[in-house]
Amino acid sequence: MAEHIIEFDQECESCGGTGLYIGFAESDGAAIVCHTCRGEGHHQRRIVYRDFKFRAGKPGVRRVFQVNPGIGIGTGGGYTLEDFGGVSYHNWRIGLPFPRGSEMRKFTCPAWWYQSADYNLKPRWSECMLVGAFDSCPLFCDKATCWERWDAENP
Repeated sequence: MAEHIIEFDQECESCGGTGLYIGFAESDGAAIVCHTCRGEGHHQRRIVYRDFKFRAGKPGVRRVFQVNPGIGIGTGGGYTLEDFGGVSYHNWRIGLPFPRGSEMRKFTCPAWWYQSADYNLKPRWSECMLVGAFDSCPLFCDKATCWERWDAENP
C-alpha cells in the first residue's frame, strides 16, 4: 500500500488570508488575531494518505447502525444491541441496505431519527412542530403510534 505526502502553503480559511478574525463578539471595527494561523494569513498543510484498495474489516463489531442521534448504544440494563435496531455487521459488510425497522424505534420517534438519518424523510407533521426537544413531545411516550403513521405514509 503506497503512502503519499502532499505539502502546500494554504491561505487560512478562518480569516480569508487577513490574519484577523471578526466573530460575533467583535464589532465596531474590532478584530482579533486569527487563532488558526496566528495572524500570518496562511499555514502549512501536510496531508499523508495511503491508496485505498478495499474496505477493511473492523474486529469486534457485531452490529451497525445507520446513525446515532445521541443515544448510548450498548448492552446492559436488560438491553441487547438488537434492541437499538441496526443490522448485523455481516449484512452491512456485504452491502445490504438498512431495512425498515432498523431505526432506533424503542428510543426515538421518526422525526428524531430521520433528522439524522435522512432529513428528506423526516416527517413534517404539525404535532412535531410544537416542541423543542423530541422527548418533550406529548406524543413521545407513544412513539410506536408515530412509527406506525410514518410506516403508513412511507410505503
